[in-house]
Amino acid sequence: MRPVITLLTLGVADLPRARAFYAALGWRESGDSQESVAFLHGAGTHLGLWSRTELAADSEVPDDAGGWGGITLAHNVGSPAEVDAVLAEATAAGGTVLRRGSATSWGGYNGVFADPDGHRWEIAHNPSWPLDEQGRALLPG
Repeated sequence: MRPVITLLTLGVADLPRARAFYAALGWRESGDSQESVAFLHGAGTHLGLWSRTELAADSEVPDDAGGWGGITLAHNVGSPAEVDAVLAEATAAGGTVLRRGSATSWGGYNGVFADPDGHRWEIAHNPSWPLDEQGRALLPG
């Protein structure tokens, strides 16, 4: 297996609401999107939005609507001010800031928001990870 993640699919309770939320954050839908599923363009890794019930069935796991699923998505930006700007953008789009931007123990700056379905997003500035022209983090070494 090549170490590449091509698509992250989020199970959502209300697909039209999720579509509107991510559109408000600047995600653009692919022409492959359908009424029952949305595919959003990313810079290398794309985002899918699909019914939580259908995603659970497809993954052969119970849809118990439990809390956090053990995954937090991350979006790196170029400065602490950009962290705060993205958190404000998420709030304006209908998300909930769970932790405001603040300095970290590892020398960066980050905050966390939840989308309307509770999926957590860490917004981070890591001065050790420069970003390329497409916004992808370049890891050292």
